[in-house]
Amino acid sequence: MTLAEIADVVGGTVDGDASVVVTGPAYVDSRSPVPDGLFVAVVGERVDGHDFVEGAHAVLGSRATGVPSVLVPDPVTALGRLARHVIDRLDATVIALTGSQGKTGTKDYLAQVLAAAGPTVATAANNNNELGVPLTVLRADAGTTYLVVEMGARGIGHISYLCDLAPPRIAAVLNVGTAHVGEFGSREAIGVAKGEILAALPVDGVAVINGDDDLTATMGDRTAASVVTFGSEGDVAWRGLELDDLGRPSFELGYAGEWLPVRLSQTGAHQVANAAAAAALALAAGLPLSSIADALGRAAAASRWRMELHERADGLLVVNDAYNANPASMAAAIDALVAIGSRRARRTVAVLGEMKELGPAAYEAHRGVGALAAAAGVDVLLVVGEAAAGIADGAGASPDWPGEAILTAGRAEALAWLRKNAVAEDVVLVKASRGAALEYIADGLTEGGTATP
Repeated sequence: MTLAEIADVVGGTVDGDASVVVTGPAYVDSRSPVPDGLFVAVVGERVDGHDFVEGAHAVLGSRATGVPSVLVPDPVTALGRLARHVIDRLDATVIALTGSQGKTGTKDYLAQVLAAAGPTVATAANNNNELGVPLTVLRADAGTTYLVVEMGARGIGHISYLCDLAPPRIAAVLNVGTAHVGEFGSREAIGVAKGEILAALPVDGVAVINGDDDLTATMGDRTAASVVTFGSEGDVAWRGLELDDLGRPSFELGYAGEWLPVRLSQTGAHQVANAAAAAALALAAGLPLSSIADALGRAAAASRWRMELHERADGLLVVNDAYNANPASMAAAIDALVAIGSRRARRTVAVLGEMKELGPAAYEAHRGVGALAAAAGVDVLLVVGEAAAGIADGAGASPDWPGEAILTAGRAEALAWLRKNAVAEDVVLVKASRGAALEYIADGLTEGGTATP
């Protein structure tokens, strides 16, 4: 599109050469410019994108910068309008998903399953907000068959807005947990927000819901679309789950009476629900179960710091799950850690930091994670930072736990403890919310290590 055409779509004015043609995707990170793309100059709390337009082909912004630009009062709103205009011109099947946990894992599985059937564009990492969704849409083109859009919410109405930008034909609610409960106030309020994705479906669309989750299992009445469930007793189900010595699941995936074997390459029993959700979405898109099962078995980890396995030269095994955390994902990661330790007869060390955005219940939620780690039989609990102290308290209050809980002041102290005390026979889990940046610990502990396939 020319800048003149873009300005017409978003209700802006052109500063500079209106005949400049944008053929590349839109982007917001000036450190990774896209040839012939559209740089969206966002004014943030600390950084103004207009100060970083050097090298940009064209700009969508709110003030002139000397680079050919479309000027609008609000570039983020204009970006959404542009995305909707483009998606209305495409023939791609739009598949959207949301949930309190497992969004990115499910999205990564689904993208790889669909890519085997046709050109697929999917959300990068977890860029699932009012910027990430239109940026995902604007990576699609006339050849795109499937567009997979992860959607997040921090309030009522957020997902409805995102669905206005990228109207789905197939959509899933994976679960309703306690992530962001500090902002919503309750699980029930989170469920209302997540259910907006189903309300946006057309009558001939397909809603995919988790039959094992109490709040999602009843969401069929939020839509006039047909409903497919996944779960232990869902329309798409699994049986015969087994874990290998790295905690990687093998199981049979079933739908409509057909059962096929799947072996995942990612660690953790919780990956099975993610894979089943992806399978349900792919079935809704018309793919056969046989191709779905085959693609799931070949799917590789696509996003960083999510149950990444690294083995140091001396044999120390590190599970880097430092991207994010909430009580449910903490529980899943701890279960995976204990499974690996049990199968390999290794000492287990859980390096856990703060879970953010839990509101007034934060301390008790951290205590609960500590109690769960003790009940699961974790040998050493290394807690990072005072904000996560409840984890140590919860474990320490477990009278029959023979393990050890250590509270450290921060990442540097935790890494120093590990370098001194972790041995080759250990398996170490590193996990916290994104703001805790515990990948610093995982990277420091695995210097010279290799990713385990």
